[in-house]
Amino acid sequence: MKIHEYQAKEIFRKYGINVPNGFVTKSPTEASEIYKKLGTSVVVVKAQIHAGGRGKGGGVKLAKSAEEAVKYSTDIIGMNLVTHQTGQEGKKVLQVLIEEGMNILKEYYVGITLDRKSGKPVFMVSTEGGMEIETVAKNTPEKIIKEAIEPSLGLQRWQASRLAYALGLEGDYAKQAIKFLTSLWAAYDKEDCSLIEINPLVTTGDGRVLALDAKLNFDDNAGYRHPEQAELRDETEEDPLELEATRSDLNYVRLDGDVGCMVNGAGLAMATMDIIKYAGATPANFLDVGGGANVETVTNGFKIILSDPNVKGIFVNIFGGIVRGDRIANGIIEAAKNVEIRVPLVVRLAGTNAEEAKVILKNSGIKMEIAENIKDGAEKIRKAVGK
Repeated sequence: MKIHEYQAKEIFRKYGINVPNGFVTKSPTEASEIYKKLGTSVVVVKAQIHAGGRGKGGGVKLAKSAEEAVKYSTDIIGMNLVTHQTGQEGKKVLQVLIEEGMNILKEYYVGITLDRKSGKPVFMVSTEGGMEIETVAKNTPEKIIKEAIEPSLGLQRWQASRLAYALGLEGDYAKQAIKFLTSLWAAYDKEDCSLIEINPLVTTGDGRVLALDAKLNFDDNAGYRHPEQAELRDETEEDPLELEATRSDLNYVRLDGDVGCMVNGAGLAMATMDIIKYAGATPANFLDVGGGANVETVTNGFKIILSDPNVKGIFVNIFGGIVRGDRIANGIIEAAKNVEIRVPLVVRLAGTNAEEAKVILKNSGIKMEIAENIKDGAEKIRKAVGK
């Protein structure tokens, strides 16, 4: 689950992590009062959306007066902000964060995420703050210093010291950075985060180390331990189809292809997307209806897939393990009666009672192609969508 920058900074404050003073508002008219309240000659007006690259898209402005703060807030609130992370459709800005300006000496990058290869959290720092970390990783990977964290021990002081000195920090700046990194780990660990990213972390002319930006994602699997996190969710920032899938207990991720995929099991779903791509078509989604696929889940799956206007065909790939193939076939038939399927449909069933299932589907009277295997299904759906 993603949250806004201003929400992430509130969590940082809870753990004693230094961030600039600031206030969030949905009303441009409040910007003048916020400017005066902050008491600095320069303030930063920042669009609040779940995407990076806001500055390049015109979503971050420096205001040197109350009048400029109002003007930039008026310009940003309501704008459709397009960044490299939003795609061409962009995101509508509903609120801005107005913060005190900083006398910045140097910018750095700090992040924590899970290294799936080692199965451990990894701390990453770089002197190349303010740049896209993907660009740094591609062009100058040696400038990213990593420190693997043993989960049972947490970030050790010697590790925090190593990271701070790797950034070239000395004296009081280094001491502050060590404390900062230790507190950042505490927030990541205790809040069950999947990602924390600060770009940039800055040192200032008045001797401070602060998080100028903040990106924080929660691990949804740990949500039951943090019921308060649900209040931070902003559904306006989420894909409507993905949101609807969540409400229907379906695992759905929207992609940019034209072949809708309905599969049971995450591993099979990934394999299905791969073989569709290999056949020459492009998957429009990842959709796992779960091991116990039934009429309700399949019906909801069809509805969500067909809500994507890019979908030109659907490939249903189900393995009957926990649920028998004949029951799945009947479920598909009932679901097809409940939903108007306006695009070509290819179905492949395997596993328990798969042969009986194929007979049921062939005799259903519903227009569909029956695939003999996953490769055959991928080829059939490719032809059906005109690839």
